[in-house]
Amino acid sequence: MMNGQNVLAVIPARQNSKGLPGKNTIGLAGKPLIAYTIEAARASCLVDEVVVSTDGEAIRDIAIGLGASVPFLRPAELATDDTPGVAAVLHACHALPGYDLTVVLQPTSPLRNEHDIDAAIRRLEERNADFCVSVTPAKHHPNWLFKEEGGGFLSRYEDKPISGTRQSLDKVFALNGAIYVARTDQLKRQQTLFGRKTTAYIMTPDRSYDIDTELDLRICEMVIRG
Repeated sequence: MMNGQNVLAVIPARQNSKGLPGKNTIGLAGKPLIAYTIEAARASCLVDEVVVSTDGEAIRDIAIGLGASVPFLRPAELATDDTPGVAAVLHACHALPGYDLTVVLQPTSPLRNEHDIDAAIRRLEERNADFCVSVTPAKHHPNWLFKEEGGGFLSRYEDKPISGTRQSLDKVFALNGAIYVARTDQLKRQQTLFGRKTTAYIMTPDRSYDIDTELDLRICEMVIRG
């Protein structure tokens, strides 16, 4: 609970994945991938309920075994490759009314911990924001990115002159997908996890890995095992 507000954590976990089959239950340093997110959410000081939204019975059984709640299996129409990510979250919010804040935790971010979750929730309150998203410093500034035009020639992605040093450029950040916090009423109203009045919780790159490939999995395993 945060300042008298009930906090729901939703962990969306589809059973199918094209990039890395069975991604959410794949083994990582001796545990299913989803276990890291469930454990972090349950260790949070501010989260009142941890719910896994899944269409898979195997994921449901693992989640329940780890102490998460699975009050429903997600409808098939909300578990396709084309389903917007926010759709499953909205489904959970409507199915489980009474929560003032909703925290969305992707199971593909195993290095995010309970301290990050609590800090992101507090950041939302401190900034009086409607949404808070976790970010990490971008590896490349937009001024130094290029796109390929017709004929295979490169042009700058940002139509700005390349000048100065990297240190002199504005700080830019990339979403890392680890944490989304929203005021539930605004989430329902704006139908997004990144709406008006969005603030940022900054995470270091070493905790910002988002597992999408076998290489990502191996890197995270090396980090966890030290």
